[in-house]
Amino acid sequence: MKLKLKLLLLLLFILNHHVDSGSIVKFLPGFEGPLPFELETGYIGIGEKEEVQSFYYFIKSENNPKEDPLLLWLSGGPGCSSITGLLFENGPLALKSEVYNGSVPSLVSTTYSWTKTANIIFLDQPIGAGFSYSRTPLIDTPTDTGEVKNIHEFLQKWLSKHPQFSSNPFYACGDSYSGMIVPALVQEISKGNYICCTPPINLQVGYILGNPITSIEDQNYQVPFSHGMALISDELYELYPYYLLSYWINDETVRNALHVNKWSIGEWERCTHLRLIPYNKDINNSIPYHMNNSISGYRSLIYSGDHDLTVPYLATQAWIKSLNYSIIHEWRPWMIKDQIAGYTRTYSNKMTFATVKGSGHTAEYKPNETFIMFQRWINGQPL
Repeated sequence: MKLKLKLLLLLLFILNHHVDSGSIVKFLPGFEGPLPFELETGYIGIGEKEEVQSFYYFIKSENNPKEDPLLLWLSGGPGCSSITGLLFENGPLALKSEVYNGSVPSLVSTTYSWTKTANIIFLDQPIGAGFSYSRTPLIDTPTDTGEVKNIHEFLQKWLSKHPQFSSNPFYACGDSYSGMIVPALVQEISKGNYICCTPPINLQVGYILGNPITSIEDQNYQVPFSHGMALISDELYELYPYYLLSYWINDETVRNALHVNKWSIGEWERCTHLRLIPYNKDINNSIPYHMNNSISGYRSLIYSGDHDLTVPYLATQAWIKSLNYSIIHEWRPWMIKDQIAGYTRTYSNKMTFATVKGSGHTAEYKPNETFIMFQRWINGQPL
């Protein structure tokens, strides 16, 4: 009897701590009623012994998940949780802006979610970002190039567990510091697809980057950009609802609903790169990756908020110009209901550059306009 009890307890422990799988989330604290979309959360083990546990949020397309594109979304930092993108930029839920009263912050549905036309994996990376963690102390310091290989492995393993999405067109996407990671990841996937005995990833189309960091030279454009811009008011500067996110996601009921392992991390932080994550930035310039991806024929959408001081659109324009590709469609406004939403230019290397009028460093400032831009580009339409 004692042996049977021990075996039962062991089985329950394994089931409760089996991290290399996903769980469907039907309800979330702060949102009334069942979620109006399909959300899955889980961990994928990385490495030979799978000490690294990468946490993800996966949301199926609300349109046609069997055929719609599969997107991977990486937030910047390095070290910012991908739920930043999910709840502030392009996901189907957002935190309701309100004064915190001690209860679980409220969530509301959005009208601008990219999941209206695409399946999206929001991945917490590198280790230490969001809910991703390591079972054992890391021997080697995480690096840009190391993360590229880890993310590639994550995708291969995720697709092996979700084979129904293996034929969907795949796009690597992200913003800010992801500008150093995504171009290298696209090249890594492209090369990996030609290696024997590894399942190919359907990278037949391209990648998307918002306000991407490309090299240290991006900083050279901050002063010229600032010279031509007025400063926003203190009141507007102090209005970001990120503090609500910390209250919401650190609530025990929320972490239980997301199927987060209780023993994985302590208090969740939106961006941990400043203090807690040792990280070696060994990709100094991502332009060569852009060039190689262009040679391979991949489409790309590069967009910039025209009020971004961190990575001014002038810097992005400059490195795109350095590629020396012919211009297919000259600088022109792109419109939403007879209103100028930004400006755009397309190049012979299948690259589209666009500004988003009035937006800052991430899409959260103009999510509706960014969604319309994304929807047109993903469907092969002119902006």
